[in-house]
Amino acid sequence: MDNPVTVFLYLVIGIVALIVVITLLRSVRQVPQQRNDVVERLGKYHRTLTPGLNILVPFIDAVRTKVDLREQVVSFPPQPVITSDNLVVSIDTVLYFKVVDPVKATYEIANFLQAIEQLTVTTLRNVIGSMDLERALTSREEVNRHLSVVLDETTGRWGVKVTRVEIKAIEPPPSIRDSMEKQMRAERDRRAAILTAEGVKQSQILTAEGDKQAAVLRADGDRQARILQAAGQAKAIETVVSAIHAADMDSTVMAYQYLQALPQIAQGASNKLWIVPAELSRALEGISNAFGGLHPPAPASERPARPAASVDTTEVVEAAKKAADEVAKIEGEAKAAGEAASGQTPPTA
Repeated sequence: MDNPVTVFLYLVIGIVALIVVITLLRSVRQVPQQRNDVVERLGKYHRTLTPGLNILVPFIDAVRTKVDLREQVVSFPPQPVITSDNLVVSIDTVLYFKVVDPVKATYEIANFLQAIEQLTVTTLRNVIGSMDLERALTSREEVNRHLSVVLDETTGRWGVKVTRVEIKAIEPPPSIRDSMEKQMRAERDRRAAILTAEGVKQSQILTAEGDKQAAVLRADGDRQARILQAAGQAKAIETVVSAIHAADMDSTVMAYQYLQALPQIAQGASNKLWIVPAELSRALEGISNAFGGLHPPAPASERPARPAASVDTTEVVEAAKKAADEVAKIEGEAKAAGEAASGQTPPTA
């Protein structure tokens, strides 16, 4: 059995070994990436530990702060701000920053995050206080740039770099929001009415253009039809005149025209009075002479001399027969019209 002295020695050796192990563990410090540790020696800044394995002097060196070098995001609570038109709005801001100098961030200011928040609120009130509500709502980029410049100039001596400042929300009072909603609704209604009126205007313009083009096309069609009809009538007249000169039937043609006009005169229930020209009897006598009536035609030697026409005899005979048929047809129509009008006022010679 071991004596008490040996046990005491074993205990002392164990305590010493434990102290050595603890000292070794405290002297070796591993720093992760994107982090710096500020080391003080006997209460005074000594050095900054960079990422990797670092050796400290036990019980002399101590780590003061562990500074994260990554970019960080901080959302500040809503702050009441008064605009130039005396309206209180609530503004939320978001701040992006990173520490570029761990020593200054540790020793130049006690709490740089709180200092940045208060500086942001103060600067924001100064900027928004010089704007009215409408400009404040539409000038976020301008406010962001102004905040970034002011914060960057001030936080540079703290070893902090403000990379971006964003206004997350601008909340006007409830009464102002209701008025803005009514204004926007009225603006939308006005735009809708304008668009509707523009649509009606364009529709009427297109309709008028269509009517105009249709009228022009109808007028052009009527003009072409009248031109063609006149050309046909001219051709017909030319043919009749040629036949007259070829067949030497002046009185016959006149009688034919008189008879052709009688049914047109008799048309209509309002035609109570007929006008029969005095030359009709002589015209009918000419028809009888031309087509073998009571009076035989005069000899050719007694007829007045006319210039010879270069017309085929066969065509003249055929034209005469057709004319006789048409005259007979016209006489029948005139007789029927006369019988139909016998109950009316008798025709006056």
